[in-house]
Amino acid sequence: MIALPSEIFDPFDQLLRSKSLQSNTRFVYTKWLRFYWDFCRKYQHNPFYANSLPLFLKKLQDKQQSEQSQQEAHQAVSLFYAMQAANHNPVNPEHITGVVSTNKDPILKPSNQPLPQQSGHSNRLTAINPTPVDAATQPVQEHSATILIAPATTGASWVFVFDRLLSEIKIRHYSPKTLKAYRGWTRQFQSFTKSKDYRLLSQQDVADFLSFLAVKQQVSASTQNQAFNALLFLFKQVLKKEFGEIKGVARAKRRPYIPVVLSREEIDLIFDHLEAPVNLIAKVLYGCGLRLFECLNLRVHNLNFDAGILTIHDGKGMKDRTVPIPQAIVPALKQQLQKVIAVHEADLKAKFAGTFLPDQLDRKYKNAAKEFIWQWLFPAQSLTLLPEAQEYRRYHIHESVVQKAIKKAVNDAKITKRASAHTFRHSFASHLLQANYDIRTIQELLGHSDLRTTMIYTHTVQSITIKQAKSPLDFDSK
Repeated sequence: MIALPSEIFDPFDQLLRSKSLQSNTRFVYTKWLRFYWDFCRKYQHNPFYANSLPLFLKKLQDKQQSEQSQQEAHQAVSLFYAMQAANHNPVNPEHITGVVSTNKDPILKPSNQPLPQQSGHSNRLTAINPTPVDAATQPVQEHSATILIAPATTGASWVFVFDRLLSEIKIRHYSPKTLKAYRGWTRQFQSFTKSKDYRLLSQQDVADFLSFLAVKQQVSASTQNQAFNALLFLFKQVLKKEFGEIKGVARAKRRPYIPVVLSREEIDLIFDHLEAPVNLIAKVLYGCGLRLFECLNLRVHNLNFDAGILTIHDGKGMKDRTVPIPQAIVPALKQQLQKVIAVHEADLKAKFAGTFLPDQLDRKYKNAAKEFIWQWLFPAQSLTLLPEAQEYRRYHIHESVVQKAIKKAVNDAKITKRASAHTFRHSFASHLLQANYDIRTIQELLGHSDLRTTMIYTHTVQSITIKQAKSPLDFDSK
């Protein structure tokens, strides 16, 4: 495998970094560009010509490469084409050793003018069609960086779609889990449509995909709804297309769901089988009714012992709320703070770069990452290395550590229910309801936007409503 010439590798790597791609993604794209470069050298094709890409993809198909690998290769080479076409000082193929010179294929030429506006999106290239076509159908204009190709019904590049999806998610400050879920459904939708050009996507494609999930994949109703929400966001915010009512979709049947609730005795038994710091995390989950990610995202400044209040920032739906701190765990929380102080002081002596801060807060406040109030309440045992910056930062304890510890404790305690970290939150709501707390108060403590979500906990407690009609005149007077 030959190495990419520095004239190609350096600007290509810079392009990938400008798109904020992770190091493993940059590695994959660079790898496929190297394969493409090696293929062109071996079979005497010019890597700068658009018609070399279909031949390369055909070779990958012959070698039975996976569809995902073919898509990655297509995206990598398309980015290379885009880089060359948009560059005002492009690499001259004749100056690179091993590049075959030919005039029969269309070559990507630099733009002498700003990139044209297309479909409401500026400064981008039209996706390159991987389907082999005759050179005569691919004219290249001297003063344009756009290759004039008809939209492809299959095998088109979705690089723009995923780039735009990332941008739209970040603009709205959605959580990383939302980005992961929406990106995953977009990839599945891309695979289902066989990488149809995104400009040709229609509501019928969405209807067919949702029906496929319900009928063939037999997914749950909640999974199908999540897929629908992801595609709704894709069409309205990313593709800027109208998204009307979807008709003729086979819907997954929604089954009645009743949350699993533990008794107070079972909860105490699980606590006894947990070790620090997970035992305190579990007590916060139950005592405050938090979601697991809300608990692990707690920082020092979220605690207000004087007022007896715990503040949750950026909960589900990016909402803030306050909950009372259980007096029973105040001593344990103060002891945990002493441990955080010790870890923080050791990190400062080791010249660490600080903790991870939300959004771009560390750019606005340069020293905030090293301040004590921004440290995690439940820090991870080891520092995390950031390869790009070559610096160490402190993250909070990982969700999987807590989940595995709680699962082991449930098994060791011989609990007969299917309990997890989220079960503590269910138990919190049910026990308050059992104690005759107002349903609106419970809704606020849980951070539910809709009261109907909280009402589900009415099914987890025994009804004490008297069914038999009786006149109040017959009640015993006291």
